[in-house]
Amino acid sequence: MTKKEFDYLLLKFENKQCSIEEENVLFQFYNDFQKNNKMASWKLSEKEEARIRILKRLNTAIESNQTTSKNVINWRKLASVAAMFIGFVSITILFFVNNKVSQTPENNITLQLQDGTIKVLNGPTSNVKILNTNGQVIGKQKGDQLIYKATDSNSNTLVYNTVKVPYGKTFGIQLADGTKVKLNSGSSLKYPVNFIEGEDRLVFITGEAYLDVVKDTNKPFVVNANTINIKVFGTKFNIHAYPEDYVTEVVLVSGSVGLYKQEDNSEITYLEPGFKASFNKKSEEIYKTQVLTNIYTSWIDGELVFRDMDFDNILRKLERFYDIEITNNNTRLASQRFQASFGKNPDIEQVFKELKMIYKIDYSIDGRSIIIK
Repeated sequence: MTKKEFDYLLLKFENKQCSIEEENVLFQFYNDFQKNNKMASWKLSEKEEARIRILKRLNTAIESNQTTSKNVINWRKLASVAAMFIGFVSITILFFVNNKVSQTPENNITLQLQDGTIKVLNGPTSNVKILNTNGQVIGKQKGDQLIYKATDSNSNTLVYNTVKVPYGKTFGIQLADGTKVKLNSGSSLKYPVNFIEGEDRLVFITGEAYLDVVKDTNKPFVVNANTINIKVFGTKFNIHAYPEDYVTEVVLVSGSVGLYKQEDNSEITYLEPGFKASFNKKSEEIYKTQVLTNIYTSWIDGELVFRDMDFDNILRKLERFYDIEITNNNTRLASQRFQASFGKNPDIEQVFKELKMIYKIDYSIDGRSIIIK
């Protein structure tokens, strides 16, 4: 929840306009904060730490307004105290979806279920299990991947889950048909927890992913990425489809795929292994080139490789890879194309040292912020 949303919720409470569910959100947050000291692990600047001190004083004021029960808070009295400090406090709190309270911390890999419930997949004790409506386990987390299994179901309704991966992280999903998907940083995958006989196995990808698709002639596998679809005939391929990039790329490692515009499947562009298809969002044209596929799949092993890539695109890739913010004040570099290879899991300072040495790029680093001069 953003600060604006938090302010809005407290203002509603102060004006006695909160629903019971909204009051429960405030109670749940404060109650959990009391018991778990959730702020202990927060990484905050000195400015944010000052805000925490204010919040602690607010906490003291709240304690004096509690009822005789340790776990019950007099929210009507809390409102007048909270209103004095809310302008200074910026925090993330619990929020409800469909009468469920779910914690959605920033910079975490998350799984969103069909009913809106959100589960964190990269916490220190993450061991998520997914159940169907009959209480049957249909998926579970195993380390840095989520594994689903096919189940007997008479339902003709597709139930979708969505995995979202923030900048600086990667994650794997094995779908119910055995297809494996590796998501790169800043990416998401929306997929059915089980596939229906006679229908396409349709999934939705935003960002970058590597797929190893299980062949099933009765249920074609289709990937929707932005405004194009990729029909898969049992294959391994990489797809690069970030919303902010003007080109969507599909690189075929093995097997066969066909690309077509989402609204028109009359014209299909087929790929052979070792080729890349590029879809230009502006011209809506698809063109093919022969490439070295390992360059485009190197990210799976944590490698950082750029081949004939313009500088702006490189910066976006670095921001996703390292979860940093880069400001480019050197407009001369924006459209220039570069070649670079930095090996496996390089340090960000190492990357920019090499860029400076090879391409004479001047820069400064301040924490998670980089300025190119």
